[in-house]
Amino acid sequence: MKTHSIAIIKGDGIGHAVIDSAWEVLQTVAKGSGFALEGTALPWSCAHYKDTGAMMPADGIDTLRRFDAILLGAVGWPAEVPDSVSLHGLLLPIRKAFDQYANVRPHRLLPGVEGPLRRGGFDILCVRENTEGEYAGAGGRVHQGTAQEVAVETGIFTRMGVERILRFAFAQARARRGKLASVTKSNAQKHSMVFWDEITRQLAAEHPDVEVTSYHVDAMAARMVTNPDSLDVVVASNLFGDILTDLGAAIQGGLGFAASANLNPSRNAPSMFEPVHGSAPDIAHLGIANPIAAIWSGAMMLEHLGEKAAADQVMAALSATTARGVGTVPGKDRTDVITAAVLSALS
Repeated sequence: MKTHSIAIIKGDGIGHAVIDSAWEVLQTVAKGSGFALEGTALPWSCAHYKDTGAMMPADGIDTLRRFDAILLGAVGWPAEVPDSVSLHGLLLPIRKAFDQYANVRPHRLLPGVEGPLRRGGFDILCVRENTEGEYAGAGGRVHQGTAQEVAVETGIFTRMGVERILRFAFAQARARRGKLASVTKSNAQKHSMVFWDEITRQLAAEHPDVEVTSYHVDAMAARMVTNPDSLDVVVASNLFGDILTDLGAAIQGGLGFAASANLNPSRNAPSMFEPVHGSAPDIAHLGIANPIAAIWSGAMMLEHLGEKAAADQVMAALSATTARGVGTVPGKDRTDVITAAVLSALS
């Protein structure tokens, strides 16, 4: 029997509940599909930071390297640890160390879910550059605490980084409906975003079968609201992709439905799968966190591991669950009720 080794980082807050739910679903489908998932729980979190002074141990990256994939819950507890510490101490180091340069987030309405738009029927795949750009961490502060204080945050755009995320997005468009929307702000950012647009045009010439349209990020934000069904694959920089995918989550019914994959397309290091939502400390003790985004992320993990039939089963079970009205309204159904409904649909 084939076995996939999975590092499980539940993180903080509702991350524990939604990952427990997702793991139960994933184990169930694995048993019925002829493969095994071997999970190893790693207690890296804001609580770990408070105990040790680090979000993960010094050898954390080496520890993760031996796994086939990473399943992450949610990280953050702003009242206890600044978000800048938790993000730069765990998520960003993992993404960069394992060259998880493609952040992929699907946006569509599951059956029975009503989004805030009058439109339905959209199916958008957002591809976000995940290792450089505006989140590269380049910059600094001088004269701190004085009236002359200066803060500089430098976006880093390399030809290799921009070209590879665009090539990845072109491949996704070819596998879907053949349409690619490239998002920049080149009218205002005349260096990095003009550079991105130039590379987009160069690669478009290599992909004549893909319909390519370039949008400014503000125009794309409007289009995702007014005409989302016109979009197929959307590719953007780290910052713009981050913002647009939260808008995508909103139109698909909320963060409880927003799944994501941090992919290393070359597969020479593990990829990481996580729901987009945060740790939600305010509801962590109430048992009402929606596990659908975590389960959907788990399905994306299965597909990446080569278990597409099992991934399809999970997605079918999620669709059957929401079609019955379970898990469709934030806070209406308890986490365990939604989990039980998905497990029942699997059987």
